[in-house]
Amino acid sequence: MFQVVLYRPEIPPNTGNIIRLCANTGADLHLVHPLGFAMDDTRLRRAGLDYHEYAKVNEHPDFEAYLEAARPERVFATSGRGRKRYSEVTYREGDALLFGPESVGLSGHILGHEGVTETLRIPMLPDRRSLNLSNAVAIVLFEAWRQLAYGGGV
Repeated sequence: MFQVVLYRPEIPPNTGNIIRLCANTGADLHLVHPLGFAMDDTRLRRAGLDYHEYAKVNEHPDFEAYLEAARPERVFATSGRGRKRYSEVTYREGDALLFGPESVGLSGHILGHEGVTETLRIPMLPDRRSLNLSNAVAIVLFEAWRQLAYGGGV
């Protein structure tokens, strides 16, 4: 399936929602430290409801450690600076979908990293800053999963 990678997530309910999303789509979730919360944060647990047991959540001390451990064939970063729309990609099983921290997004260092295959964007109206992180992950993940005919889903 897919790998959802949250680089330095800051808001516990967003990550909780994404845990629930990954549990329901079969995607693995990778959290790259530092996190803006503790994994036992009540708000994280509340947002994820009882889906934590169904999600595969991995933690990594930094982006390099994630790449070394997960060995994704392709990594698609999502940023307002992306040139290609997320829907213009042909996704493959095992692709990694990378998202940045809520307050600042992905840094130029990460976007330019040799491990990042391509930077994608989600279209929005002009002069709008960003979408909520869990919404952005849902948009991209469901498009990728749709392209694989919702493998394993009913």
